[in-house]
Amino acid sequence: MRWAWRGLALLALASVGAFLLLRVPDSDRAAMRAKYGAPPSRFVTLPGGPAVHYRDEGPRDALAIVLLHGSNADLHTWQPWVDRLKARHRILRFDQRGHGLTGPAPDGDYSPAAFAADLDALTRKLEVERFVLAGNSMGGGIAARYAMTHPERLAGLVLIDAAGAPVERTGGGNLAFTLARVPGVAQAFSAILPRSLIERSLRQSVSNRAVVTPAAVDRYWELARYPGNRAATLARFGQSAKPFTLEEMRRITVPTLILWGAEDQLIPAAAARWFAGAIPGARAIIYPGIGHLPMEEAADRSAADLEAFVTAAAQVRIGG
Repeated sequence: MRWAWRGLALLALASVGAFLLLRVPDSDRAAMRAKYGAPPSRFVTLPGGPAVHYRDEGPRDALAIVLLHGSNADLHTWQPWVDRLKARHRILRFDQRGHGLTGPAPDGDYSPAAFAADLDALTRKLEVERFVLAGNSMGGGIAARYAMTHPERLAGLVLIDAAGAPVERTGGGNLAFTLARVPGVAQAFSAILPRSLIERSLRQSVSNRAVVTPAAVDRYWELARYPGNRAATLARFGQSAKPFTLEEMRRITVPTLILWGAEDQLIPAAAARWFAGAIPGARAIIYPGIGHLPMEEAADRSAADLEAFVTAAAQVRIGG
């Protein structure tokens, strides 16, 4: 019996030693700000909220496009669109709470309502009164919810592989997201978080793997380890998520464009068709051979489709 206890003790010590050996520390706050927060980046503290990292580019007299990134992403995911559109359109993007250089929320609130409140506070702070709102994945779910509650502020809504449709996933999904939902395992992998896991998860999320560059993997890995972001991720994934109902979608009255990758393994294209049928007047464009990030994987096509939609929305504003 004594040897059994000794064996268990040695196994426990070995496990703790392996954990401490493999644990990856937080990235350095100052180094990350220098690397990912250089101009045109700015920071603004919202009332009772986080110090938000944002970029506001393009002509100020143009109808603004506000972009919401997905879970565990950051404002840099929109760079292909910004490069193509900022000469003609005002584009505001920011790291949402618990992400990127914005970091964890002071109040620890990662509910959809808190994300939407940050969006509302930031746009008002920057005097962006009416805008086209676009969101990818988690950001798409937040955008849809905002459109339900603040239709008077929106000239249009763009859902890009958005979360929230009551549709079952049929593909293999994303390893990192899967692990983040398993109690106990999530805490361990959050602490260890090897770069290889980030690269594998990003590759699982896209079909055009040319976008999975070493620089992109570094960015996801480093900003995932920005102080406080790992705890924020665990808090978010620990919440129960309720899909939208048909009745909720009927409350969206603004013009809506749906952009989707046909090969999305995280949120299947069936969700695009559900949104298109549920939101009055919505139009869907599905890109063959593209996964979860059309703004990166099919930058030219998706930016052109977005621009046509925004141009029409601006003409309605001028005509009105």
